[in-house]
Amino acid sequence: MIRTGEQYRDSIRDGREVYINGERVRDVTRHPMFKPLVDIRARIYDMQHDPATRDVMTSRIDGEDYAVGLKLPYTQQDWWEKRRATDAIFHDIGGVVTRVGDETVGEMWSLFDGQDVLNEVDPQFSKNIANHIDKVIKHDPFHVSANTDPKGDRSKRPQDQDPDMLLHVVKETDAGIIVRGAKYETAAAYANQAFTKPTIANWGDEKLSEYAVGFICDLSSPNLKFISRTGFAGRAPAEDYPLANRFDEIDSLVVFDNVLIPWENVLFYRHTRAAMFIRATLHRYSAFAFVQRTLKVADMMIGAALFNVRQTGLDKQQAVQEKLAELAVWREGINAHLTAAIAMAERSPGGLLMPNQSLLMTGRVHAFTNLPRVMHIARELCGGQICVTPDAATFRAAGSGEWLEKFYTINEEWVSDDRRKLLAFARDLLNSDYAGHRLTFQLFAQSPPFAHLAAVYRNFDWNNSLDFVQNAAGLSDKVMGKMTRTTGDSAVSRWFATQMSKAAE
Repeated sequence: MIRTGEQYRDSIRDGREVYINGERVRDVTRHPMFKPLVDIRARIYDMQHDPATRDVMTSRIDGEDYAVGLKLPYTQQDWWEKRRATDAIFHDIGGVVTRVGDETVGEMWSLFDGQDVLNEVDPQFSKNIANHIDKVIKHDPFHVSANTDPKGDRSKRPQDQDPDMLLHVVKETDAGIIVRGAKYETAAAYANQAFTKPTIANWGDEKLSEYAVGFICDLSSPNLKFISRTGFAGRAPAEDYPLANRFDEIDSLVVFDNVLIPWENVLFYRHTRAAMFIRATLHRYSAFAFVQRTLKVADMMIGAALFNVRQTGLDKQQAVQEKLAELAVWREGINAHLTAAIAMAERSPGGLLMPNQSLLMTGRVHAFTNLPRVMHIARELCGGQICVTPDAATFRAAGSGEWLEKFYTINEEWVSDDRRKLLAFARDLLNSDYAGHRLTFQLFAQSPPFAHLAAVYRNFDWNNSLDFVQNAAGLSDKVMGKMTRTTGDSAVSRWFATQMSKAAE
């Protein structure tokens, strides 16, 4: 059931209407701004067949091979396998890609957990969810996610302005629903399907709304238009910008110009409570892969900074060691949250095993609120040469090359060419247009910071702290009132209680 890279390429040569940099794209697999990411996604498919990586990338069930990243998680072992597969991908491609499918399919598992809520409207929706999860596992599509609308004036209800500012249903037919509007989707122009759902909306007191709709969109559907931002690939030489030319993920405004969504692809419709439930639980699983990607970004920053200070002997200075230690603390904080989220995983309402929600969501906040600060520390450690070093062509040119070789060679270990490559890598990682774009993208890619903190508020074990203070201060039971435990507290509390009990014995 697993695909090859060439099968993936063939699947997106479907005549879709894609625009970028003022031109209509005829083949996204060959266009210079799309090709680098298409090739990476194709390589990931081929890794599932490569004898060197097949075992870590696939799982054999009933005689068939399936992608590890797409299978439903029921055990801790499933999560360890997913983590190893993701690490193997980034090691193989030599960088970090945010949208490759495994980090968005988890949003479907959140739907799987919310079937009782969705059944309030129509039990058929639960069947559609189960069917699509099964299709993803069996057919191995490149599955992405669509949340963000153009939005318009957010002080108004969508009905009180141009209705297309939020994606909505304009008609029901025997074949399905007709939708209009637009969504921003990373990688949509070269993906197979997207889980399309409402953004955070002002529902007011409405119980039913044509804007409360979620569905699987076949990205080869008629009447879709992909209006993409200009990519970074090809804008400057790859030698000078090695990350921008290989790892820039193209974002598109996907216009739904009266697109038919078959009923079997509709996952919920007109139910605002279902829409709010999905928004609240959307990242229950997908946050894990997203945070794990930041762990690899941390490794890239630490490696670039450490090489830069070691080449000139600055790593022996205490002040430099302290800044390196700050990077390590941030990195290991992310690692600890991911590891603990698996070790203390909890059973979901749908019977899956979800990472411990309190630990996962606090890990996400730790990773992303500190990201701008640690990037600046890494810049400082890399030094001013990442912003003043000439390009590769100048290193090779007569009249300039010999001088650059003289001044950029430090010793036999660090000759000018290696030093130039390291500085180019660090510049692209920390200082370039691409670096700034990625920083902004990380800020909003899994919802904005206030939503990250809202997820922590919903999942942290507040009652554990209250119980402790109530007992320590000798407060009566009345002070607890009608407080109830939050969703994500039980696994942590039980684990600590068990450890304390064992210690007492």
